[in-house]
Amino acid sequence: MQIRMEYPDRWSIEQIRKFVESSGELELQGQSRLAVYAWVRATLIHQEYASRQRSEKGLIRGFMSKVSGRSVPQITRLIRQFLQSGEIVSRPVTRPVFPRKYTAGDVTLLAQIDQAHQRLSGPATRRILQREFQQFGKPEFERLSKISVSHLYNLRSSSAYRRQATQFDTTKAVQIRIGERRKPEPNDRPGYLRVDTVHQGDWEGLKGTYHINAVDAVTQWEIVGCTAKISEAYLLPVLEAMLHQFPFRILGFHSDNGSEYRNKDVARLLNKLLVEFTTSRPHKSSDNALVEGKNGAIIRKHIGWGHIPAGQAERVQKFYTAHFNPYLNYHRPCGFATITTDTRGKRKRVYKTKDYATPYEKLKSLPNPESYLKPGLDLAQMDHIALAYSDTEWAQKMHRAKVALLRKVKLESPFPPQF
Repeated sequence: MQIRMEYPDRWSIEQIRKFVESSGELELQGQSRLAVYAWVRATLIHQEYASRQRSEKGLIRGFMSKVSGRSVPQITRLIRQFLQSGEIVSRPVTRPVFPRKYTAGDVTLLAQIDQAHQRLSGPATRRILQREFQQFGKPEFERLSKISVSHLYNLRSSSAYRRQATQFDTTKAVQIRIGERRKPEPNDRPGYLRVDTVHQGDWEGLKGTYHINAVDAVTQWEIVGCTAKISEAYLLPVLEAMLHQFPFRILGFHSDNGSEYRNKDVARLLNKLLVEFTTSRPHKSSDNALVEGKNGAIIRKHIGWGHIPAGQAERVQKFYTAHFNPYLNYHRPCGFATITTDTRGKRKRVYKTKDYATPYEKLKSLPNPESYLKPGLDLAQMDHIALAYSDTEWAQKMHRAKVALLRKVKLESPFPPQF
């Protein structure tokens, strides 16, 4: 309901007093800010506010608050402005503007890094940004190399970033006693592998490929292979080729209790290489947790769940050897936990930003790292591989090869996979 009051600004002081006393719970509201400001100015002029006694000023101030619908502090500010300048005007809103440290170009660079590396964790991405500037000398990464992990996530949640960065068979139990059922003890020595199998799945009766994932427990050096079947005739050549790709001598081989590894042929291969063979213990899921975590974070993230026919295994294996495995070990940072034990014996893993490094960096940080390398291999040769491309350049090179591979798989498959 609208109420129009005729000339309330010209009322006498007694009329104002009676209105304030009788209005009680009545609530009024001015039509607009400009109309209220004009009415308050007219009231102050006609009532000769500046010459009034203190009690009358308080009465007029309360009257203007009641009629305009503004609070008494708001009316007080308008009166102060009128007494200082003779006018009441709407002042523009002023908010502090803080300097912007990271530009739109930095956000674009971050989006490119995340696209190339499949959006790693904040600490791992920060390590790549540091390496791009410090190790590979790219000046455009100078600001991003100093970014905190928390602010990195702030940039990822910005609208500018989002516009640019858009994107199993169970193992069978066996009863044969091959491999000792215990957790390996590397004692900070590289060469103790955790191994697991990832099945790409069957489709309409067509068998899919199997990915073999092997991760070193100390350096997280990772080699991935691919085979058409997990029978001995197919698995052993791939497994042997994978073991040769590790730069250090293999000392231990740990798997779950699936029959693809726990058989006489694999045991014979490991015995020939003088490698101890251990398998996971019952009800101890942490025995092989390292490689199982890598299955999702590496293989599923990059290859996905789409069906790849078994006939494409050799082509996938070549991609792993030429592009994927060098990327994982020379250009993709991993987290290395700092383990503390409290007074009750409970172990706690803490991942700090400084603990992120590539597997090659971790290998070089070990005491006397060249003592672990295979004959004929030295750190100078490995440095040449690591520094030939920056992390992002190799990631982009790997990504192009992966896209070409998956495109060929899709074209030649009778059931095109969805990646």
